Amino acid sequence: MSLDRLWNPWRNAYVTSGASSEHLPGDAGESVFSRILASGLPDEETHIVWRGTYCFAILNAFPYTSGHVMVLPYRQIADLDALDHGETVELWAAVTKVTQAIKTAYQPDGLNVGINLGRAAGGSISEHLHVHALPRWIGDGNFMTAIAETRTLPEALSVSAAKIREAWPTD
Repeated sequence: MSLDRLWNPWRNAYVTSGASSEHLPGDAGESVFSRILASGLPDEETHIVWRGTYCFAILNAFPYTSGHVMVLPYRQIADLDALDHGETVELWAAVTKVTQAIKTAYQPDGLNVGINLGRAAGGSISEHLHVHALPRWIGDGNFMTAIAETRTLPEALSVSAAKIREAWPTD
């Protein structure tokens, strides 16, 4: 049996962006999220979909499904027990709101909400705590995932961001 290859050159941007726990020279130990926040780029370009006092929500640049959002504190911390009271309250309230926004925007059959604490738990950016929320549909794991370990995404990040922003609860 020969090894099959599925070319996905778009992944090169991720692999070479430093979007991992490995730090690049000159990045002062900042996570990709901290670098995005410090960039001064508009939310529409960075795909930030909501900003609060202590936390914000941003689309996953390499989503499992369209509408895959992460909620995280502005402050770069790795563990839940490092959150202060204001961050804790706002983070979990924002997780609730993002699930409402995803339900409104995508009408999924279900949702995954989760957090990976530490690299061993699967946290690819383990130095900056973030909670994942993503829509799921019955049968959304198709042959591409099962056979080629590849996901197909039907919409651009900018479209997903606009849907989530519009559906974000205001109360």
